Amino acid sequence: MSFFVTPEFWVLVAVLIFLGLLIYLKVPAAMAKALDARAERIQAELDEAQRLRAEAERLLTEIKAQREETERLAADMMAQAKEDSERMRKDAAVKLEEQIARRTEMAERKIASAEAQAMADVKAAAADMAAEAARSVLSARLAAATTDPLVDRAIGQMAAKLQ
Repeated sequence: MSFFVTPEFWVLVAVLIFLGLLIYLKVPAAMAKALDARAERIQAELDEAQRLRAEAERLLTEIKAQREETERLAADMMAQAKEDSERMRKDAAVKLEEQIARRTEMAERKIASAEAQAMADVKAAAADMAAEAARSVLSARLAAATTDPLVDRAIGQMAAKLQ
């Protein structure tokens, strides 16, 4: 009986009672349930992480496609803008040439009109001067002679023609 008196025996009995109580109170099943619940939570988190990763990859693909489309549109817009600016430059050059031609033609017409007016003014001035000179000469002749031999001869010729 010395076996029942040793401390090791009583430690063994205490451990067996403790294990018996744990089994009786269903602690291993509760621990297994808790571990299973934790494993399920971890698995759900992993599934959610995989779903989020797949969605992120899909979004990344969409964003890359959108970026490529945007870059293509920007390149198209730049090309169109260059074409438009070149066309506008050519149109402006044509319009400038037309405007210069119109203004040159208008200036030439004004110059021709001014020349014609100047010629008319010179002719009118010359006619006025000639008339004034003729008047002066005739006035001087009439004042110098009481009878003009030319007038007398013309009167004589008229008398002969009338008869």
